Amino acid sequence: MGLLLLLSLLSACFQPRYAPTWDSLDQRPLPSWYDEAKFGIFMHWGVFSVPSFGSEWFWWDWKDFMKRNYPPGFRYADFAPMFTAEWYNPLQWAEVLQASGAKYVVLTSKHHEGFTNWPSKYSWNWNSVDNGPHRDLVGELAMAIRNNSDLHFGLYYSLFEWFHPLYLKDKQNKWTTQDYTKDVGLAELYELVNAYHPEVVWSDGDWEAPYTYWNSTNFLAWLYNDSPVKDTVVTNDRWGSGMLCHHGGYYTCSDRYNPGVLQKHKWENCMTIDKKSWGFRREATLADYLDMDDLVKILAETVSCGGNLLMNIGPTHDGRIVPIFEERLRSMGKWLQVNGDAIYATKPWRAQNDTRESGVWYTSKNDSVYAIVLDWPNSGQLTLGVPRSSPTTTVTMLGWAAPLKWVAVSGSGITVQMPTASSNQLPCQWAWVIRMKGVM
Repeated sequence: MGLLLLLSLLSACFQPRYAPTWDSLDQRPLPSWYDEAKFGIFMHWGVFSVPSFGSEWFWWDWKDFMKRNYPPGFRYADFAPMFTAEWYNPLQWAEVLQASGAKYVVLTSKHHEGFTNWPSKYSWNWNSVDNGPHRDLVGELAMAIRNNSDLHFGLYYSLFEWFHPLYLKDKQNKWTTQDYTKDVGLAELYELVNAYHPEVVWSDGDWEAPYTYWNSTNFLAWLYNDSPVKDTVVTNDRWGSGMLCHHGGYYTCSDRYNPGVLQKHKWENCMTIDKKSWGFRREATLADYLDMDDLVKILAETVSCGGNLLMNIGPTHDGRIVPIFEERLRSMGKWLQVNGDAIYATKPWRAQNDTRESGVWYTSKNDSVYAIVLDWPNSGQLTLGVPRSSPTTTVTMLGWAAPLKWVAVSGSGITVQMPTASSNQLPCQWAWVIRMKGVM
């Protein structure tokens, strides 16, 4: 017992301490769980889910819609009591998220409107316990996720609020004062981390002010050194104007960032199933939603190039995940049940996509190379230009019991005979994974 205590103390002594500078903070290794996870779910939910028109930026763009549909004098704050969440069932959400195959979830704790989905003492009467649902939306989902799934729980937080008087005053003072940051922004961030222990802190709303205004480096130094999640937390790159794609944990670079080529730094593609909005929209049509062919393609492209995919849905004001979002999540889960070996804990291969066959993306793990084939070849034969065969080469399809026949192509490449089967006999509907061993 004494030896274990001594080893624990020695380990603590040799834990690196990070200084509040980018040079120091950028040296922190990214916790391994994040790169291995590959796939997460984003959830945008707030007062904007009540009008559910246009996007989650409704308050910023609301005037014409309000004139047509609401009585004179109706204020944005009047939507808050309508944010009822009466159908919000965190256990049901946790089940759907688990079924999606995702390994982490990021819930909006506060968007640019400033309404907090937890009972923040720094947001009196503009939070989900004092107003609207009268429930701790963040806390309930955190508990459900941790007790009923294997997902890591994360939180999105907007650093700024569009119309907060302290923020507007600091902005008018050209960021020479920090009243909003000290009394609201940082105070809420510390409160969130200490109360809910998120393993992802997904910052946003940073772009108007420099990182020095937000005190970002001081917060991150505390997060990495002394917070209750210091060993497992990951962060993004949205910590002040000019920080995108330069500083932070993993890079997001922009919304829907999908470079199509291998990146030197770990990155994330945050994107939406609804092509036009992060929040739920009542006016969305079927054509506005990405289908499963689209989603599997984006996942393959992203993971092949070393990224994670964070796929967004928008719950309704009353707390439902609408059927089209649920269907997409469950379908992704079914695809990953068959093909997850080509996604989870993989590494980029020496080539990201094929030189001869379009719509083929590569990943690798241990001694296996995976070719994610987006389109079934009409001829029944798939010719890949990149893999070089060897005397020990074997070729299989994930979810298909029998090995596949193949022949080497002169120079470089192999031609694979795809299974002869009807569509309902194949292991999945949207993309198929060829696993190759003994290739170079």
